[in-house]
Amino acid sequence: MTTPCIKQELRQDLRLLRLTLARPKANIVDAAMIQALHATLDAHRDRIDLAAVLVNAEGPNFSFGASVAEHLPDSCAAMLRDLHRLLLSIIEYPVPVLCAIRGFCLGGGLELASACSRIFAAPGASFAQPEIQLGVFAPAASCLLPERIGQNRADDLLFSGRTLDSDEALAIGLIDQIDDDPDAAALAYVEHYLAPRSSAALRCAVRAAHTPYAKRIRQRFAEVEALYLHELMQTADAIEGLNSFLHKRQPVWTHR
Repeated sequence: MTTPCIKQELRQDLRLLRLTLARPKANIVDAAMIQALHATLDAHRDRIDLAAVLVNAEGPNFSFGASVAEHLPDSCAAMLRDLHRLLLSIIEYPVPVLCAIRGFCLGGGLELASACSRIFAAPGASFAQPEIQLGVFAPAASCLLPERIGQNRADDLLFSGRTLDSDEALAIGLIDQIDDDPDAAALAYVEHYLAPRSSAALRCAVRAAHTPYAKRIRQRFAEVEALYLHELMQTADAIEGLNSFLHKRQPVWTHR
């Protein structure tokens, strides 16, 4: 089945649902992409034989990130709510969700990947949370990255907006494996470690491991949404940064 945003494939031999972001080259994680991913995940949530989900992307890049236009005041509340709902659904999904990455994995794309259990990446992949460069911050990454790589390393990415290559991402634990063919590496992991397992056992194992984590993330998402909407978006610099990006000019900060 194909939607305007994603493609899905059921691999019965591996008991795997593969979801492919299908709007190259940017694969922007906008409202339509978020809705399509959430609806497809929901449609397969109750499959008792499912062993894993793999999220990957068409084209040279995983994702350039979320829609900057949807971060503007008129739409950012709905965007944050829906994105965070999707990420929580991945964390709380009854079977492991894996991610395979090529090229750029930025902003909301990295937030999507960070919600997954394991990340496989190509040697030339690049990772960043560049939101700070636009005068805003990355709400979901502010919650997910400290859990994944520790607070100090998360601070570095969140406050600098700098880009990591695959080697550095692996060294700090942001990704789990580098492979020339990350999709094949992820499929091999499913074949060797997940497909042979009982789905009943996997579902209980995922709940046991993820329930406390999901509770923490749910609370943190609510906190950062409030900070983003009621404080950050009241600043002149947030609006200036977003508009300067959309109009392809350098921002002029007033630090207010």
